[in-house]
Amino acid sequence: MRVLVSDPVAAEGVEILRGGADVDVITGLTREELIARIKEYDGLVVRSETKVTAEVIQAAERLKVIARAGVGVDNIDVPAATHRGIVVVNSPEGNTIAAAEQALALLFAVARSTPQAHASVQAGRWERGKFVGVELYKKVLGVIGLGKIGQQVARRAHGLEMRVIVSDPFVTQEHAQSLGVELVELPELLETADFITVHVPLTRDTRHLIGEEAFARMKTGVRLVNCARGGVIDEAALLRAIESGKVAMAGLDVFEKEPLPADSPLRGHDRIITTPHLGASTREAQVNVAIDVCEQVLEILNGRPARSAVNTPAISAEVLGRLEPFLRLAEKLGRLQSQLADGPIGQVEVTYSGDLADLETAPLTRALLKGLLDPVVSGVNYVSAPAIAERRGIRVTEIRSGASEDYTSLLTVGVWTQSKKVVVSGTLFGKQDIRIVSLHGYRIDIEPEGYLLFMLHHDRPGVIGQVGTMLGQHNINIAGMSVGREEIRGKALMALKIDEPMPPALREEIAKMPEVRSAELVEL
Repeated sequence: MRVLVSDPVAAEGVEILRGGADVDVITGLTREELIARIKEYDGLVVRSETKVTAEVIQAAERLKVIARAGVGVDNIDVPAATHRGIVVVNSPEGNTIAAAEQALALLFAVARSTPQAHASVQAGRWERGKFVGVELYKKVLGVIGLGKIGQQVARRAHGLEMRVIVSDPFVTQEHAQSLGVELVELPELLETADFITVHVPLTRDTRHLIGEEAFARMKTGVRLVNCARGGVIDEAALLRAIESGKVAMAGLDVFEKEPLPADSPLRGHDRIITTPHLGASTREAQVNVAIDVCEQVLEILNGRPARSAVNTPAISAEVLGRLEPFLRLAEKLGRLQSQLADGPIGQVEVTYSGDLADLETAPLTRALLKGLLDPVVSGVNYVSAPAIAERRGIRVTEIRSGASEDYTSLLTVGVWTQSKKVVVSGTLFGKQDIRIVSLHGYRIDIEPEGYLLFMLHHDRPGVIGQVGTMLGQHNINIAGMSVGREEIRGKALMALKIDEPMPPALREEIAKMPEVRSAELVEL
C-alpha cells in the first residue's frame, strides 16, 4: 500500500502511516504533477492547499481513500470521489478544544481590552484609566449554536460562574438541561446576554444572522465574539452598532473575506479585536487531526469501516439504481420537515410502505436525516447525519409496512416538536418522478423542488384566486398547484410551486387573510 501526503501534516500522523504503508511526503505539487503521480497511490492525505478535483480523482487508478487533516472538505470533489467509490474522511473533532479556547481567549480580551492595552504600553504610554474593563463573573453568556465547540465553550463558562443561555433550533430542552444550560429563542438570547459568542455554520439561513435587527435587540454595551464562520455577522451592521455604542467591543477570528482586506474598516478599530482565523491553529490540534486521519487511512486500506467518512458508504450499482430516486425523495422530505418545524425536533418516525419495505432502508433514513439537518448544520452528510441527530437528542424510529393502499411504494415521515406533529408522505411516479402526495393529512400531488407555498385554508370561492392575484401583483409565477380538502367548503390545503422566492411580507399578508389558517413557504 502506498500513501501520498501532499500537504504539510504533523509528523506524528506521518509516522503512524509509515507503520502500515509506504509513504511519500511531497508538498507543493502542481495540478499537473498531482494528476501524473496520483495513479501510483492507494491513499491521499491533504490539508487545504491541495485541490483534489474531479480530474485528479479520475486519474487515480488505485485510490481508495482521501483524508483531509481538518474539518472542511471544500478542496475535495466529494461527489466525484463517491462516484468512483473512494472514501473521503476528515477529522471533525480534532480542533474542537482549540476553537473553544480561542473563543474564550477573545471573551477575556473583549472584557478587558487586553490587546489594546498591550499596544498602548508598547507605544510608551501608561493609560490605566482608559482600559477599565468588565468581569465575566456572574455575567450572562449567550451561546448561539450548541454543537461540539459551543458545548465546550459553555462547559468552560460554567467554570467562570457565568450564566449560560443558548439558542439552537435543533436542540431539545432535555438535551440542554443535560448540559446545564438554558435553552431560549434567539430574540431572548439577544435581549438578555452580556456577552455573545457565535458557533453556527455558515448556511443560507445563518448568513448575516447577526445583522441590524439582531443588534437592535441587544443590550447596550454587549460584547460579541465570532470564532465560527465569517458572514454569520454582518460586518457593516457591526461597525454601525459599535459606533452607536450598542456593542462595546467585538472579537473576530473569522471574516466575510479572508484574508481580511488591507483597507477593511475592521483593521485598526480600537474596539474590534481581530485575529487571522486562528481557531484551529494550535500545535495540539494539528497533531490531533493528523493522527486521527492517518489512523483512518490505515483502517480503510486494511478493510475496516471509516470512522469519519463524509460521503456515502459503498452501495452496489444494482441497489443504488433502485434506491437513487428514493434517496432524493427522502432528502427532500427531510428538508421540508426541517423548514416546517416550529421548534426543536424531538422525534422522527419513518415508515416504509409497499415495495420500499423490502429494500435496504438504512441509506434512505440517512438521506432523510441529512435533509432534516442540512439547513442548520454545516457539512452534514449521509454518514454523519445519524450521529448528529443523536447528539441533538432526536429519536429516530423506523417502521416497515408491507401494505400501501394507494401506492406501490410510500415513504412517510412524521416529525414531533414540543408543540405539534407534522406528517408528510412521498412516492415515486414512474422510474424517477418524485412527488409529495400527502401533508397534514391532506392528499396533494406536488413536485418537491424549488419554492413551495403550503396554505391551510377554508374551502371558499375566491380564496385561491385571491392568492393567485397577490402573487401576480408581485410578478411571482405559479409553476404548479395541488389542492386537497376534507369536504366541500370544509378545510383544505393548497400547495403552490412558484418560480421566484416570496417576500416575507407577502407570505404574512396571505397568512392574515380571513379564510387562511396558515401559510408556510419552503425552499427545496
